[in-house]
Amino acid sequence: MTTYDFDQKQIQSVPDAASEHAKEANLTGLSPTTDVSGGGAMMFAGGCISVTVKNHRICLNLPLGFGSFCFPIPSIVPDGTAAKACIDICTTWGIPTGVKVSVSVAGHVIVSKSFGRC
Repeated sequence: MTTYDFDQKQIQSVPDAASEHAKEANLTGLSPTTDVSGGGAMMFAGGCISVTVKNHRICLNLPLGFGSFCFPIPSIVPDGTAAKACIDICTTWGIPTGVKVSVSVAGHVIVSKSFGRC
């Protein structure tokens, strides 16, 4: 079974951006003057990759220690169909807490799943 990987350079840019935002918003050291009204949660696009349906599944290696996962693809989508897998990285107070993956065919999301806290 083919297992696809997201671009690690693009994935790594997300925690860097989240950390920088946390510093700029003074979220790295909570104090009585820290504005916590926004809840600290943010989602960043982690990139998209081209994938192909095989055995009615698409298997992906997920970043940030979430392992690998095979997404079931509805049988109406034939094997060999070109698809796109996109990942978003969820952060809280600048720390990655989860990922959300969406698989699209012809511009329509056919399956999505969150891992961790999103």
